[in-house]
Amino acid sequence: MGNARSFIIAPLSVGCLYLGYIYIYRSHKLLDKNVLNSDKLPSLVYLYMKYLSRAVTRRKGQLYAARASGARAVVYTVLNCRLDGSLLRRFCCAAGYGWDYPDTEYRDIPLCFPEVLCSRLMLMVLTDRNFRLNPAGLTRVHQSLKTFLPIDEVKKGPFMLQVRIQGYRQTDSGVEVDVCLSVTSRSGCPVWESILTLLSKNRLHRHLLRKKEEQPNDEENIKRVEVRVPRTTGLQCLWSFTDYSPHRLLSLPAMICGLKTQTAPRFWMMSVCLAEIEKHKGVEILTAPTNVTVQFNETEPESRKITVRFWDTSKDLDQSVDKHLRFQVHLQGQSTPHMMGLISKV
Repeated sequence: MGNARSFIIAPLSVGCLYLGYIYIYRSHKLLDKNVLNSDKLPSLVYLYMKYLSRAVTRRKGQLYAARASGARAVVYTVLNCRLDGSLLRRFCCAAGYGWDYPDTEYRDIPLCFPEVLCSRLMLMVLTDRNFRLNPAGLTRVHQSLKTFLPIDEVKKGPFMLQVRIQGYRQTDSGVEVDVCLSVTSRSGCPVWESILTLLSKNRLHRHLLRKKEEQPNDEENIKRVEVRVPRTTGLQCLWSFTDYSPHRLLSLPAMICGLKTQTAPRFWMMSVCLAEIEKHKGVEILTAPTNVTVQFNETEPESRKITVRFWDTSKDLDQSVDKHLRFQVHLQGQSTPHMMGLISKV
């Protein structure tokens, strides 16, 4: 009997040690480096453990001091990345482009997709020992996207991803942090960049009124498109790092079963909005080089349907015409836009 028990316990002990090495020790050592290879990244299991530990030991809306005066910058770079075609196809399906979009001729990879490629890097940054905020509950409030070259450059060979913290700001609502995400081609040329502003709300948070958004002179020029928020949107958007928080995971069953109001994640909302604009205005509107700036409302976007509104604008600058396209996203039953943005050619 004793021999049989030892025969079972020994392999289990070896297996636990092996899993501990793979998911904990190895991942811990990898995070000591700022530059990693794409095939040697910390495991999601270890990153989730760090996420939870920091979420329960830090207060939201509070900016913590750096661990040491000589603390290194929070930046991670991944080399030799390769495009995952199945991931791109899933993104296109979830964001309203269609399952065959990646194979469609003359269409660039969607503007928001590189952020999906950076999701593991974002978790590494948010759980870094020198990240000065609670990683839970961060709200996307502003984003600036820029393309220097067609994003299809990432199809041509290995590319580089980088995510770094640019700085923190104290506001009346809490603490904001600017995060820079970038993609560089195999030849070392910048392809895509995003400056993402996340807000950690404090307990005394009060919603601030924003300045009035520019409206078109002619209402007939506004194009309106209604988009239904699928029950599985939250599940489809788990690849968005801002939806990695435990409360989002735990609330998914209730939303799918209709026991909780559906939410339209901000990243999904922005992706769908740009997809609808491309369908109606043509691919040229988002062809590189281009710049997109987006401002989000701080409130939780709970709605079963959203309305995308967009219109052309033009400004006379030194006897030339600078053309832009403005867009808004309204939640069902609300007159104030939840998301506002501007598309301009660089």
